[in-house]
Amino acid sequence: MPGYYELKPSTDGQFNFTLKAGNHEIILTSQRYKTRKSAESGIASCQKNSQNPKSFERKVAKDGRNYFTLKASNGQVIGTSGMYRASPSMEKGIKSVMSNGTGPVKVKE
Repeated sequence: MPGYYELKPSTDGQFNFTLKAGNHEIILTSQRYKTRKSAESGIASCQKNSQNPKSFERKVAKDGRNYFTLKASNGQVIGTSGMYRASPSMEKGIKSVMSNGTGPVKVKE
């Protein structure tokens, strides 16, 4: 089963999306957007930039865990991964975003 984006409203009326792998595990989470249209634009940017290895920025949290962000060509963060205990696991997460990043959108109302 291919990966997909889940677009849904937040409790405060804004919108966000998650990129989920085929097994329904969240592999990337967006920021909140004020409108559904801007969230849909964020998904389009994610679909495009997830195919560029240079769009991923690898980071280490204060507690030593690894994570990554996906950035647009203008440098703005599109989405953030979960935390990984080891760098090789984070690299697998990046590969998962790259392979699932062009997936379809499912809307949750």
